This record gives sequence, C-alpha cells and structure tokens, in this order.
Amino acid sequence: MIFITAKFLIKPEYADRWPQIAGPFTEATRAEPGCLWFDWSRSLDDPNEYVLVEAFRDGDAGAAHVNSAHFRQAQRDLPAHLQATPKIVSQSVDQDGWSDLGEMAVE
Repeated sequence: MIFITAKFLIKPEYADRWPQIAGPFTEATRAEPGCLWFDWSRSLDDPNEYVLVEAFRDGDAGAAHVNSAHFRQAQRDLPAHLQATPKIVSQSVDQDGWSDLGEMAVE
C-alpha cells in the first residue's frame, strides 16, 4: 500500500472550520475504490495544524487519486486556507492495513 502522512498548517481564521472546508475533498477521496483510509486529526500542540493520515491500495490507486477531479478541485480551493505548503511523508509499505501494536497489547 501507499502510506501517506501530511501536515497542513491552516490560517488561524479557518482552523476551526477546516473539517468542513476540506469536507467535500475528504468525502470524495474516501469514496475512491483504492482508498484504504483518509483521516484528519488536529494537533494537540498547535490548534492551526491538522495531520492527514491516508493510505491507498497501491501505486495505481494513488495515481488515480492525484489525477481525480476532486483532487484538482482541492488544489484550486484549499491553498487559500493554508499558511504554508503542506509537508508530506509518502512510502510504499508491504502490508494492506493496520497491525496491532504488540508492545501495548490489551489483555
């Protein structure tokens, strides 16, 4: 799978509304057949920062995502709400979902 984590620094005046602003993009991406997950979290340290954790089945699914109409629309719409270019880590990993964190196993 392609595993991606991206950090988005949102302009303060939009930070509380970011889930709604990014909502159409999020919903459309989650509906893609190759999307495994697409989850936003708000930073505990910086209320203007959101972290996106996303995964796609494979490189073809990732390519379909970045070539989709909703991705192109997000490229046009979302930057106006950002303080800076998002930072990203993107890696191919040899698994197809989440694994248990054995060091913190719940009995």
